[in-house]
Amino acid sequence: MSKTIIISNRLPLQLKIRDNTIETTPSVGGLATGMKSVHSQNNSIWIGWSGLTEEEFNLDLKNQVNTALAKHQCVGVPLTQDDIEGFYYGFSNNTLWPLFHYFMEYTEFEKSTWNTYQQVNQKFADIVLENLDDGDTVWVHDYQLLLLPEMIRKKKPNVSIGFFLHIPFPSYEVFRTIPCREELLKGMLGADLLGFHTYDYERHFLSSVQRILGYEISFNNIHLDNRIIKVDSFPMGIDYNKFHDAAEAHNNQEKKDQTEIQREIDKHLNKSKNQAKLILSIDRLDYTKGIANRLRAFEYFLDKYPQFKGKARLVMLAVPSRSDVPQYQRLKNEIDQLVGRINGKFAEVSWTPIWYFYRSMPFENLIDLYTSSEVALLTPIRDGMNLVAKEYIASKVDKKGVLILSEMTGASNEMSEALIINPNNFEEIADTLKFALEMPEEEQIKRNNALQKRLQRYNVEKWANDFMEALEGIKNDTKEYSLKKVSDSIQSAMTSDFNKAKNKVLFIDYDGTLVQFEKLPENAKPTQRVFDLLDALHEQPNTKVIIITGRDRDTIQKWFGHKEYTLITEHGAWLKEGKKDWELMERVDNKWFGSILPILESFTDRTPGSLVEEKRYSLAWHFRNVDPDLGKRRANSLKTTIQQLIANHNLEILEGDKVLEIKVSGVSKGKSASKMLLGTSYDFIFAIGDDWTDEHLFRELPESTYTIKVGLKKTVAKYYVQDIDQVHELLNTFV
Repeated sequence: MSKTIIISNRLPLQLKIRDNTIETTPSVGGLATGMKSVHSQNNSIWIGWSGLTEEEFNLDLKNQVNTALAKHQCVGVPLTQDDIEGFYYGFSNNTLWPLFHYFMEYTEFEKSTWNTYQQVNQKFADIVLENLDDGDTVWVHDYQLLLLPEMIRKKKPNVSIGFFLHIPFPSYEVFRTIPCREELLKGMLGADLLGFHTYDYERHFLSSVQRILGYEISFNNIHLDNRIIKVDSFPMGIDYNKFHDAAEAHNNQEKKDQTEIQREIDKHLNKSKNQAKLILSIDRLDYTKGIANRLRAFEYFLDKYPQFKGKARLVMLAVPSRSDVPQYQRLKNEIDQLVGRINGKFAEVSWTPIWYFYRSMPFENLIDLYTSSEVALLTPIRDGMNLVAKEYIASKVDKKGVLILSEMTGASNEMSEALIINPNNFEEIADTLKFALEMPEEEQIKRNNALQKRLQRYNVEKWANDFMEALEGIKNDTKEYSLKKVSDSIQSAMTSDFNKAKNKVLFIDYDGTLVQFEKLPENAKPTQRVFDLLDALHEQPNTKVIIITGRDRDTIQKWFGHKEYTLITEHGAWLKEGKKDWELMERVDNKWFGSILPILESFTDRTPGSLVEEKRYSLAWHFRNVDPDLGKRRANSLKTTIQQLIANHNLEILEGDKVLEIKVSGVSKGKSASKMLLGTSYDFIFAIGDDWTDEHLFRELPESTYTIKVGLKKTVAKYYVQDIDQVHELLNTFV
């Protein structure tokens, strides 16, 4: 029976060694909660680091750890202290975390930590592969394991792999600065489905893939030679009922059952005769959260609107994080000083503007704060999602309260009824705070009612299920493609038909089929491997080898003129059979060049990387080396610009792979191939090509033709092969 394997840096458990025994406590984090429904299945295991290094326990304890983890359907990845230093504290948190959050000034790149990151990802892969069978589903989580999908894919190409990034993916201009950018992208592209919190992160990722790796992208699909990878956004929710029900129970509890914090809050509110307003701020102490800016904005608010002095109080909870890292220590010192200065500046005998807590708080105290605060002020400079915003709204049982949320959070995309602010604009924050504190209850209820319905509907369980359903859908799509793949049995049948046939003809495309594309077209010369293969095919009895290409006549003459294969160039305009001279297959002319060529040259002048290829009877505008987005825009603009001229001269545009070719209407590979079949009865016809232009060829040839597409693309061809190497393997079976 197939199973689901969840993989994250940490397991959803906390382990402690006490009196030489292992104690296990379930984690309460967002991921642990979110994956509960997936992990609770009997056929699911969770793989990750236990939280204990190899140096911390002996063999007996190690066995205890493994037994304890197995009870919770978990498998541990053994990591040393050096692994944690280089992989987690080093590359993950000193390189990827700041870079992905746009804090380039904090981003460090050390070759040693990059090496450790690769090694630890491989350690994870080894444990996964020990537990992985064909047909299983794998779900990899977060930035610590960016290389893992590809490592699994290399060893187990047929398993279904999903990956979800829980932090922002930065823009191309930021991501391109990291030296190992290609390796990270290729690592992620080992997955079948890549999930992000927002469309912006998805868009940034696709842009980086397109610009750095040059892969073709159609909508949110990435086309590799043998796979289609889907990229989509899945905004993570919360366990809505957990917070809503806890808040309801909190509101109904008797005074004797209240926590100490709740009693202090009530005492403060009673003293002020309901004039006090609590503004809540909860974050992990991290430079991405904008805590220092938030304090300065609050100071600005009190200066601008002095009527709130003695009434509005900021309740700030900063949860300790990476306290041994120097930049976090500096951040804490800065916040401590700001809190002290602001309290010293505004404090009154019965009122201090900021209550500051630097510690973790248990769940019941979070509910105290959520339910007691009139406003939540959450202003991260950059945040993947921000679940605190959702927890605050879920806890508002009476639907009263106002959420002020940074536009730089992933959550702001879903929570449009909140008051969305720029976290760097103190003026806007101050004005919004005043607006929030004075907002009528009817408006609060209206906004929160809409927010709660959405959060309840798209909770964390729905998030996990949606991702798994999307991954399952890709499995089904892959099955469809696998029906067309040239399998061993199809290849065997094809070879058998070839050997039995009395007259055979092979139509073979050139660029992208026999040789790889090059940045400059003239560099894609045929190799000795290509000549050896074509010579061997040509020598087969009763076999006609036809190179059919969009290349210009002169280039193909230079490369293949000394051979006796049949050559068709410029998509069917020119024909050369054996030792005969070149002849035109269609009535064409180039009198129209004077009208079109200046336009192409104009586009080339203002599109860096593009070039014009002038053939005898056609003109091609290549944009393979142009920025992908710019190339697409200019290609569309070029088509619009020359549309009327094309109609006047009986021309058409042929759209190839990163090329627009203008030629006389009616000239195509399909038409020329059909002419080659006249006068001879072929009982084996074979056609292979990689480009959109080859679709004409596949359509025009008889139904009995073996039509083969190179690469996994939409096609009318009956079959496909993955890449050029497989083209050569397939053609070699005919020799």
